[in-house]
Amino acid sequence: MMIIPAIELQNGRCVSLHRGRLDEPQIWHVDAVERARKFAAAGAEWLHVTDFDAVAHITETNEALVLDIIRHAGIPVQLGGGMNSMEKISQWIDAGAGRVVIASAAVTNPDLVKRAAHAYPDQVVVAVDVFQGKVMSGGWKEQSAYEPDDFISWFKDDPLAGILVTDIDADIADSDASLAMITRLAEQSSSSVVARGTIRGLDDISRIKYVPGISGTIIGRALFDRSIVLEEALAVANAARGTTAPFI
Repeated sequence: MMIIPAIELQNGRCVSLHRGRLDEPQIWHVDAVERARKFAAAGAEWLHVTDFDAVAHITETNEALVLDIIRHAGIPVQLGGGMNSMEKISQWIDAGAGRVVIASAAVTNPDLVKRAAHAYPDQVVVAVDVFQGKVMSGGWKEQSAYEPDDFISWFKDDPLAGILVTDIDADIADSDASLAMITRLAEQSSSSVVARGTIRGLDDISRIKYVPGISGTIIGRALFDRSIVLEEALAVANAARGTTAPFI
């Protein structure tokens, strides 16, 4: 199973958000490019980058920094934030992004996903952000009428790189319910599923690697606050699987 470290950007800084609240960022005083290089040196095969200013339609704030990360990280970059047109998708793939993540636009304009996936096979990821059983859009602010199972079925015939599933409502006390939801979607998806927001410790990695259809997990805050060390996470993810999950 792949461990994908995440760097989230707002106003040129590395941040983490609580349930997508752009006005309450937790700021990490680190150099984003240097942190990307350290993730690569630790053994990560991919890096996930989210541009929150692009999500908020402040489109140019982080562009130079994102380009710097793409050019100097040393590993492919999966980029999300503001992917709401073919022009924007083409811009970032031409700039070197290994994959782009379409989130809100997948809800409001599913034909964009289909056109992009066929123009760039295996380079388009659909984000499925779930809150109280419904798919969200608008930077996690707008609840759609769509259930995640029906939503992912729209794209079953498209050559996606994967489905990125986030349970927005997940917290430590409800991690089992979150994993159950992601497990169900992985069983139904024709594309590989990457989970986000479920990893708070090494035991969570031990569990999720046993779920069929989940190809990886994205870890952000836990790497920045050092509750997880990337090298240790990779070791757990890459260890041979026994018949049961060996909890740490």
